Amino acid sequence: MSTEIKPHYGMVIDLRRCVGCHACTAACKMENNVPEKFFRSWVVEADKGNYPNVTRVKIPRLCNHCEQAPCEQVCPVKATHRDEGGIVVVDQKKCIGCRYCMSACPYDARFLNPKKGTAEKCDLCLDRVKGGLLPACVSTCIAHARFFGDLNDPNSDVSRLLNEHPAQVLRPELGTKPSVYYIGLDDALAGVDYANLVKGR
Repeated sequence: MSTEIKPHYGMVIDLRRCVGCHACTAACKMENNVPEKFFRSWVVEADKGNYPNVTRVKIPRLCNHCEQAPCEQVCPVKATHRDEGGIVVVDQKKCIGCRYCMSACPYDARFLNPKKGTAEKCDLCLDRVKGGLLPACVSTCIAHARFFGDLNDPNSDVSRLLNEHPAQVLRPELGTKPSVYYIGLDDALAGVDYANLVKGR
């Protein structure tokens, strides 16, 4: 019997480093041919504080690849499923465009592709990952704020960062167990409209 631990891919985003350049957004759109006005990865920004002591909050957003993904549970044709390393993906051949998954996602991470009529979202650039590459958003981040790797590997960058720094997930009260972690999230969200940052685009 094999005791090998399967990989569990995830991402750690260090909000202390993010400069809000949106290079990740542009790289994602080009890599995945995302239609105009839609996004698989994006950055939500908001101001907090009182003049003249105002700071700009920047929260990079994407599918959280939840271990308990509501989108997977409601799909009537099982088009949404977990692929290699626990990455949540949408089978474009099975998807019927019913939008149940879009309604179920508490992170507003999905959209209906107007050309295909099927649901789309971040898949952590699964084809790149299978080829030994990093997701496009990670390899493009000029501030090195994004880190990708195996959360089950104690020697990976993501595991090391989570061991060295306090990190939080979005909407932990929902019990979805996201695989995307943020360093500095509590500080960033203090004094801002939490709901709009979590669901905004």
